[in-house]
Formats: sequence, C-alpha cells, structure tokens
Amino acid sequence: MASQPLSEIKILDLSRVLAGPLCTMMLGDLGADVIKVERPVSGDDTRGWGPPFASDGQSAYFRSVNRNKLSVAADLESADDRGWLRRLMLDADVVVENFLPGALARKGLDAESILAEAPQLIWCTISGFGPHSQRPGYDFVVQAECGWMSVTGPRDGAPHKVGLALADVIAGKDAAAAILAALLARGQGQRSARERQLHISLRDSATAALINVAQNTLVSGEPPERWGNAHPNLVPYELFRARDRDIVIAVGNDRQWADCAHVFGLVSPPPASPVPWPTNAERVSHRATLITSVAAVIATDDADVWMRRLAAVGVPCGLVRTVPEALTAVSSDGRTGVAPATGGTVRLAPPQLDQHGDRIREHGWGVFGGQQL
Repeated sequence: MASQPLSEIKILDLSRVLAGPLCTMMLGDLGADVIKVERPVSGDDTRGWGPPFASDGQSAYFRSVNRNKLSVAADLESADDRGWLRRLMLDADVVVENFLPGALARKGLDAESILAEAPQLIWCTISGFGPHSQRPGYDFVVQAECGWMSVTGPRDGAPHKVGLALADVIAGKDAAAAILAALLARGQGQRSARERQLHISLRDSATAALINVAQNTLVSGEPPERWGNAHPNLVPYELFRARDRDIVIAVGNDRQWADCAHVFGLVSPPPASPVPWPTNAERVSHRATLITSVAAVIATDDADVWMRRLAAVGVPCGLVRTVPEALTAVSSDGRTGVAPATGGTVRLAPPQLDQHGDRIREHGWGVFGGQQL
C-alpha cells in the first residue's frame, strides 16, 4: 500500500460524540496513527446512541466516525492512567479533545504545560461556544442559536433544524483543516506554544457557514426569511413535483434560464420570441408567476424525462433521492461507513471499547510499529 500523506503522524483523540471523532477519522483516513481514549465501561457517548446496533453491539452512529483508530480506556481519576496518558500526549503530534474548559487541567493534563514540554505537539480543542464558555456543545442548540433554524423550514411554518448534525460536521472539518495547516507551519520552523494551541467552536463554525445568508443580512440590514426549498436570490432554484417523483432545478444564470424556458415550452426557440423574465432580478420579482408556470409543466411528465431534457441543455437538476439511493453512487458498507471523500484509505474497522488497551499501555505509540492491527 502506498504511503499516505499523514503516515507516521500520531493523533491522540480524547474527543467524543461527532465533531472531534470526525476530525480524527479524517486524519486517520489520510494515514495518521490515531489512538482513541475513552472513559471506562461506557466509552464514547455514541456507543449507546441507537438503535440501530450491529451484530457485535456497536451503534451505527459510533461506526460512522471512528474507523482507522485504536481504542484504549482511561480513568482520569487514576494517577496511573493519567501518567501513561500524559506520556502519550508528550510523544504525540496532535491532541484533539472536547472537554469543558478546565476539566483536563484539574487532572494535571493542561495544554499549556504539556505544550511547553513537547515542542512538536499541536493541541486542538473543540468546544460548543468558545474557550471561555462552560456550555456543552450540542449541534441542535448551535443550529438554533447561530441562525440556521431561522432560515430553514417552510415559509409559513416553524423553524427547522437541518436533517443531519451539520454544525458538528462543519466544525470537525474546520478542525481537520486547522490541524493540517498547523502541521504544515510546524514543518517550516519552530512555533510557540500559543501558535500550536488551536480552538474550534461549533458556534464559530456554524456562524461562518452562513456565508451568503450572512452577507445578505450585512448588506441589506434585514433579517433573512425562511424560503423552504426555494432560494432567496435565485429563481427558479427549488423543488418541483414531476408526475412520479420530486426533482430540483437550480438555475444559476440567465443562459440556463433561457434553455430552461425552451425545454418547458414557455417560449418558442429564438429568434421567434423573447425569453420571459430574462434577468435574474426580474425572475425574483415575478417569482410566484414563474414558479406556478414551471410547476404546471413539470407535473405533466415523469422526472426522468425532465432530467434528460434539462441535462441535454446544461440546466443543473437532480432527483430527490432517498439515502439508500444516494449510497449506491459511492463505496460504502455497514462496518466502515462511507468511503473517504479526501482520497484516504480505510485500514481499520471501528474498535470495540478498550480493544487495544493492554497493547497501548505496554507499547505506547509503538503499538503501530509493524504489527498486524
């Protein structure tokens, strides 16, 4: 097997639930050696988040973000466990954790002193609301407080959360990006302890992810509305019901609209007649009339027919697929999940709790050295 970009990089994962474990799994996919440290008996919270559970008792949730790791259980109330855990930290390249502020320091495992002893170490803390907040970080709460729910859901209905824990996912990916940047900077020369201490919060990641929605507010001074499956700035850019199933159409420019209008018979081929509402600003102004006209046409035929016709002229469109349908397009399985999107490899199945504990306590990071895992 070819060497991966992060081969021989050692990641100590003291995080739990989703953002941190996703971050460390991504680094493991890219070749890093990852040791996952869990509490005794119960382990990571997500080990109990089910059903569904696999035949070996693992929850599907836990499996989704914990491949390419070894597991060891550590009792932070035990001086012996804190001792070998500190040694692992001092020899690691990266520590990732999501404890509340002060929790590790009270156990003698504070980032500042360990970073001072380990000049190679990068320490990444993932929190809910920043380094000075004691609030636990739960995706649903973050989605509510960071504006996501206010812009998600039916126009005349209640605010909705996104259908997956996307704030956690974005924070995990932000953490992975920050760690990769810090590893690159480390390779360019000595860095201070402060420069090697990273902090990612779900709040900051979720707020930054507002992107154009935030900018609309900053430019207009007005709070954005909920648009359901429509787009506040583009028309037509929403869901339509074909005769047999739902499709989406995402017109991003005037040329695409002209082609779309011809496909739907709203205008004769040029130069017979001009395209109605030729600019996006006009389409936004006449949203209701345009959408009613397009919806009536789409309802007359099956989704596959419209997909072929729209694709033939380059109009972005898609079927509203179920999750099982979507998974047929990628490599995936029930044990190791969806294949890495970053070009990495799957080397290890998600571990059982403390599966590698004895060997890690005996060999430390040497557990990865030339052994069959």
